[in-house]
Amino acid sequence: MISFHYETQFELPNEAQIEQWISKVIASEDKREGDINYIFCDDAYLHKLNVEFLNHDTLTDIISFDNSVGNELHGDIFISVERVADNAKDFNVSTEEELRRVMVHGVLHYCGYKDKTEAEQNEMTSKENEKLELFHVEHS
Repeated sequence: MISFHYETQFELPNEAQIEQWISKVIASEDKREGDINYIFCDDAYLHKLNVEFLNHDTLTDIISFDNSVGNELHGDIFISVERVADNAKDFNVSTEEELRRVMVHGVLHYCGYKDKTEAEQNEMTSKENEKLELFHVEHS
């Protein structure tokens, strides 16, 4: 089950569409949907988690805690809506588009994709683009 939680004033305007899309992404990777929680927060909230759990004293747009068991995906995905909005401006895309990219990025980590090396980053970006198309096809 995919759940959305808010630690800030932000709220997804289309939770049902996003939930259907993420479920489709998971199925397209031959994985099973377990309990996945999206927690939307601000920079300060995510920075605190980054320092506390990852020992990184930097701002980030997403931190995902993977609790998957085999092919069944479980975990908590924390997203800073402030960072997503700033990144959207930097990348010259809409905030909604950048938010969907970050949301699918977390799930792709659970599917086994990494982004530490340049080759891994290229594969991750390619997968993100592929999965973003699933949203556009289904909901355009």
